[in-house]
Amino acid sequence: SVTAAKGFTAAGVAAGLKDSGAPDVALVVNRGPGRAAAGVFTSNRVKAAPVLWSQRVLKSGEVAAVVLNSGGANACTGPAGFEDTRATAERVARVLDRTAAEVAVASTGLIGVRLPMERLLTGVEKAAAELSPEGGEQAAVAIKTTDTVHKTAVVERDGWVVGGMAKGAGMLAPGLATMLVVLTTDADV
Repeated sequence: SVTAAKGFTAAGVAAGLKDSGAPDVALVVNRGPGRAAAGVFTSNRVKAAPVLWSQRVLKSGEVAAVVLNSGGANACTGPAGFEDTRATAERVARVLDRTAAEVAVASTGLIGVRLPMERLLTGVEKAAAELSPEGGEQAAVAIKTTDTVHKTAVVERDGWVVGGMAKGAGMLAPGLATMLVVLTTDADV
């Protein structure tokens, strides 16, 4: 799972973003020692607020945490959606004693609808309280949308580990498909 590598904790919780009551907020935290990070983002000209935010964050080459939500993509939500993304990163930063500039944000779900921020921010706090080295599976469940199963993987080689979780769906078209992947490693990169 995403917590298989040394130094990572995660959680997945239900914050009420989905009508089904299923888990919908995931938090993955890098406790170090290294915080090297990189990202690959959509090639679409239309980029959701979390994509724009996370592209800025990753320019530093370091990330302390990734917060992900399902149940709302925060795409095509204008400046207000970007401020919602900022508020999400700031809440994660506050509960982890980090800075918002160290927090990547990812969202998936309905397009064109603002996120219910009170529920999301409460979910962030709940996820932070439940962080655990065993929380990778719950985090993977929380990022599902139309996926029928949660997806995780682990590879170990030469004393280092790569762990990950992913969700993917191509409901509309490849150019509009959403795929979220978080990979972690304790390799010296």
